[in-house]
Amino acid sequence: METQTILIKNSIIVDEDVRRGSVLIEDDKIVDITRKGSTGADEVINAEGKVLIPGLVNTHTHISMSLMRGLADDLPLETWLNDHIWPMESNLEAEHCYVGALLSALEMIKSGTTTCNDMYFFMDEVAQAIDESGIRGLLCHGMLDLFDSDKRKKEYKETLRIIKKCHNTADGRVQVALGPHTPYTCSPELLNWVRKKADKNGLKIHIHVSETEKEVEDSLNDRKKRPFEYLEDLNFLGPDVIAAHSVWLSGAEIALITDNNVKISHNPLSNMKLASGISPVSDMIANGVCVSLGTDGVASNNNLDLFQEMKTSSLLQKVRTLDPTVLPASKVLEMATINGATALGLEQEIGTIEVGKKADLVLIDMKSPHLTPYRNPISHLAYSAEGKDVDTVLCDGKILMLEKEVLALDEVEVMEMAENAAIDLLSRN
Repeated sequence: METQTILIKNSIIVDEDVRRGSVLIEDDKIVDITRKGSTGADEVINAEGKVLIPGLVNTHTHISMSLMRGLADDLPLETWLNDHIWPMESNLEAEHCYVGALLSALEMIKSGTTTCNDMYFFMDEVAQAIDESGIRGLLCHGMLDLFDSDKRKKEYKETLRIIKKCHNTADGRVQVALGPHTPYTCSPELLNWVRKKADKNGLKIHIHVSETEKEVEDSLNDRKKRPFEYLEDLNFLGPDVIAAHSVWLSGAEIALITDNNVKISHNPLSNMKLASGISPVSDMIANGVCVSLGTDGVASNNNLDLFQEMKTSSLLQKVRTLDPTVLPASKVLEMATINGATALGLEQEIGTIEVGKKADLVLIDMKSPHLTPYRNPISHLAYSAEGKDVDTVLCDGKILMLEKEVLALDEVEVMEMAENAAIDLLSRN
């Protein structure tokens, strides 16, 4: 095949530092970063007045839940799950998950996210949506056996099916992880199976841990151990574990997370909306823990805008510690990019703008009143920018959106499909 080249010319490159330059892409990779733009590329993108950043990485999603946006708001987690979400999910079919994933992929493209870490159901349908949209995804079937041996066998079977069918597909953009739901919905047998399977096959593990105070209290009552202590006793923890939420942590648990190099996905807006609490993110970072950012599902957020998560995560830690210096703008930008890549084991491929890395890149249009005067781009990205400021998105060297026009998907068609699928899902409940 003939090499395809794209030149992003005259951008303000914001990564580990801020510099003006041009980025040359051949096929799926960055091959040159220069101060002067050259000509001769198959396609030239004039990025004058725009900031170029690595594609954002959302490390905790349930993207098919976009169909449940606004379904059940202003409720505690247990009520929200038991009375609204789980009854709705009992009626899910493959088409719902496919369409919901397409809608979320569209939303992520338009707001600058090029990679997601997704846990849900009918994950082969989600993989198809990821493939069609052009973004990148680490996907897992959400496993919960509720301590029932027959259900456990079904969860093993479905997980193995998804691994066989979807792992390392879509030109490598779709990878599969193992997805035990939580320590309280999964038996020790299931968690041990996951650990062994991860070790044998080199797979990541995606799990919710210590999201609410009640979860911790129940764990102490049932097992005399906090959730991370319980997982440590099972020899479950390790550098391949991505633990979502991790709100209610003791100092000893932070030490366990640090010692085992567990990766944390911080979901500030979902945690706030469900009144789950504030994760001690700045404490974990001070201990060297890799903390990334996630949105959680749209049903509990209610969007997939990582720019909002960046600002909120910083401000929450300042309020929690009463220290305005904690979690500065540069750190939250790292959380949304290279830390996310590291959490998913993709730090050699994405997360920074470097020669040899994949061309997962986002241009932000800085010509807006809320981004004026142009002074400190890192500050503007963390505290002023919004998803709607995203101008152009590339993933794996393909242009998914150019000057706010989505090329990868038919925007009107996807929204119409989603509206119809949501009506159908509601009618079944």
